[in-house]
Amino acid sequence: MKRNSLRGVLGCVACMVAAAAVHAQTPAPQSIPTPDQPAPTLTTPAEKEGWNGPFGGTFNASFTFATDYSFRGISQTARQIAFQPSFGYETPSFGQDLAVSAYVGVWGSNFSSPGSTTEVDLLAGFKGKALNERLTFDLGFVRYNYLGAPADLYYDFNEFSLVAGYDFGLFQAKAAVYYSPNFYANSGDAWYKWGQITIPLRFVQINENVSFRLFGSLGNQYVGRFPSYEIGVDNYWDWQIGLAANVYGFDLAVAYVDTNLGVANCANTRNCEARVVFTFSKAF
Repeated sequence: MKRNSLRGVLGCVACMVAAAAVHAQTPAPQSIPTPDQPAPTLTTPAEKEGWNGPFGGTFNASFTFATDYSFRGISQTARQIAFQPSFGYETPSFGQDLAVSAYVGVWGSNFSSPGSTTEVDLLAGFKGKALNERLTFDLGFVRYNYLGAPADLYYDFNEFSLVAGYDFGLFQAKAAVYYSPNFYANSGDAWYKWGQITIPLRFVQINENVSFRLFGSLGNQYVGRFPSYEIGVDNYWDWQIGLAANVYGFDLAVAYVDTNLGVANCANTRNCEARVVFTFSKAF
């Protein structure tokens, strides 16, 4: 799986072009990144400020520190800390009733796996908003790269995603589906389905520079050739629940993360077991 295998011990979330979800992954999860990113992640930072780029677009960047890189519920850093920078460019929106923009970016993290200690993901896609920006969507592509890994391990892979969200006022809901024609370690077709609810805690008022929100997510990962991914079944569930805060432009989150995979179905490691993950991030 996307972690150290029976050939070794384990391995690598966080944020890009849009912001994350706790992611997550998240990514994906995980993480991951939200699924606006490589994987669901633990937080959904406030809108990035960015700075002016060519053709009327904007550049943005972020940096995340996490006590674990959790990709769809499975630790990618053997339950150790992760450092995750990102950099991206987004075009200006075109259209009125349906505002659409394009983006490209790069996201990185440390990773723990035989042959590679660094993950670098290349991102591209289209984002859109409608219905007074209450409805959002993201059609994306991610190329996962594991630097230095021997070619015959087939770590690198491609993934396509569709994410949709709606702001109901009292809460925000998001759902996503990811597809890879040949997942990590040559494990064949893979589908990841994911949903998340975020509840702003507007009644908790400190000042205009501090806000809080609760979040929870549930995902299901299917892998065609699951023995190559080193899980004991062809699909598993992951979930998380947590509290996030934006404090003077910094994003902090704490989340309980778990899966229904035991040690025997997780390459005889504890990387699929329950744990508490803390993240600290800043978007520029």
